[in-house]
Amino acid sequence: MAKFQTLDDIDVRGKRVLLRADLNVPVKDGVVTDATRIERLAPTIEALSEKRAKVIVMSHFGRPKGQPDPAYSLRPLVAPLSQAIGGRAVAFAEDCIGEKVKRVVAALRPGEVALLENLRFHKGEEANSPDFARALAELGDIYVDDAFSAAHRAHASIAALAHLLPAAAGKLMEAELAALNAALENPARPVMALIGGAKVSTKLDLLCFVIGKVDLLAIGGAMANTLLFAEGKEVGRSLTERDMAENARQLLALAREHNCRVLLPEDAVIAAELAPGTLTRAVQIDMVPGDMMILDIGPKTVARIAAALEGARTLVWNGPLGAFETRPFDEATVAVAKKVGELTQAGKLLSVAGGGDTVAALAAAGVTDRLSYVSTAGGAFLEWLEGRELPGVAALAAAARTTPRGDAA
Repeated sequence: MAKFQTLDDIDVRGKRVLLRADLNVPVKDGVVTDATRIERLAPTIEALSEKRAKVIVMSHFGRPKGQPDPAYSLRPLVAPLSQAIGGRAVAFAEDCIGEKVKRVVAALRPGEVALLENLRFHKGEEANSPDFARALAELGDIYVDDAFSAAHRAHASIAALAHLLPAAAGKLMEAELAALNAALENPARPVMALIGGAKVSTKLDLLCFVIGKVDLLAIGGAMANTLLFAEGKEVGRSLTERDMAENARQLLALAREHNCRVLLPEDAVIAAELAPGTLTRAVQIDMVPGDMMILDIGPKTVARIAAALEGARTLVWNGPLGAFETRPFDEATVAVAKKVGELTQAGKLLSVAGGGDTVAALAAAGVTDRLSYVSTAGGAFLEWLEGRELPGVAALAAAARTTPRGDAA
């Protein structure tokens, strides 16, 4: 894992700390409807405040196309951010660079917090503009990145800014990278990956990378249909990428080369339509009628996955195993999620899961807090699973190489 500085390595007392957060949270009618990302940021803000830093929080929000747009203002986040940090006051700056912002920052006393307006109100943010990064750097003495979920973006506040100030990872970034390192870079073996979702085509790079890292790969969701079709199985009217059959065969060959065992569904839950309350039945995977659809893995496959989990020590999970948004096609995902939670709580399994649908499925199963780590990072989590270098992480690593420990003091 790339080496980077953490909050333990820097002296922030009395310093202005530019804290890059990801506060891109759902807002409806000016009210935050899910404060999870705000709550996950709170420990870093509190740690900096307790060390008497002047904390300047900056974030993007939505896609305002490089110019101010009231619909994408961060002002509605002031109250929930204040609530998340125990009611501490949060000052708001109506821009993120310039003289007005400097005055807001100058008024901060040690331990106080300010929130800057949306970074994407300036074109320089997404363009990774050196000038925009320098304008941001004028506001701070130290840079802390706690936005792993935006680490795959080569934007000014993520990539360029880390090179202009002493830089460190916040608590959330540190925890995320530690979990990912434990899962694939330095794992307890055997390592199992559980990959689901709709399409092989969107997860081709992910599957290729994971095959080289794990001992067992279990595949569910509609993407399993493509692999089954590639093996000559009848999949009826199931969602299938028939034009990806050759790619699927290459994936299976790659797995054999790497001694990675692939577990595909041996039975399935089928129905004539994807609708709540529709008539369903479980069949062997080679008994799918031509007029039916595979909409979930079957009970025998769930049992096989559960048995495999019993023998695993590390699990990486991305993607639901069936059409989980529509009952009863959530049953397999829920059953497997509960098994993962049970083994994790018993200390038998280190489990790391991520991706939007995965997070939603785990929440629906009520096991989010029972896994070792659930990443809400979305795109950054997926790019990490594909083996890509993330600009935000690379910038922190580069900063650590050029800043001897203690120089941030």
